[in-house]
Amino acid sequence: MTERGRSALHRAASSLSVGPSALRWDDGTLTIDIDEVTVPLPSRLRGRVRLYPDAVTTRSVVLDPSGRHRWRPIAPCARVEVAFESPAVRWSGAAYFDSNDGDEPLGRAFVRWDWSRARLKQGTAVLYDVERRDAGDLALAMRFDAAGAMQDFAPPRPVCLPRTAWNIGRATRADSGLGAVVLRTLEDGPFYARSVLATRLLGEPVTAVHESLSLDRFDARWVQTLLPFRMPRAWR
Repeated sequence: MTERGRSALHRAASSLSVGPSALRWDDGTLTIDIDEVTVPLPSRLRGRVRLYPDAVTTRSVVLDPSGRHRWRPIAPCARVEVAFESPAVRWSGAAYFDSNDGDEPLGRAFVRWDWSRARLKQGTAVLYDVERRDAGDLALAMRFDAAGAMQDFAPPRPVCLPRTAWNIGRATRADSGLGAVVLRTLEDGPFYARSVLATRLLGEPVTAVHESLSLDRFDARWVQTLLPFRMPRAWR
């Protein structure tokens, strides 16, 4: 997550590098090589992540009326292998891979969003709730099978979650009459939180990875001054 200048960026049809870190598609596998220095206490972060998609989807979902912001669930069902030299950690398991892109800063179109992904017995469920700035709210509920086929389903009822230590609101959706529990907060920052939930979707008890993003908080001047301490900036 180091911010770098234009000269550090190199892009081709199947690869992208930013400074010493890079990712590339090779025979259907996404390989990510990471070589960075952590903050605020400097230490080496070096390792490799390999993502093996069950299928790659081509559908892109437009998130705003003007079509300037898009979300693509590239590999909603996948397997991952993680092997780091520094720190020395290794693990593997089920994975999910998506992409957001846009033609303007997120804060111009959105106030906030909540997103979650849950592994089902067969496939993956994704919930996406977007509070748009100048349009009605958007609620997406999708189910993907191992072949990448997507099926919309009616968004379950909203469920409020405890606010984070930085007072960021969190919410999700769950089957009617049931709630959701925050098992663990993985990332807790002034404008973003990533959590693990225990909930129920499509009749199944599931463990979900959940994120909440506040764009109003991100745009606050005091948050902007904190970013360099969390996301270092390199000259090359």
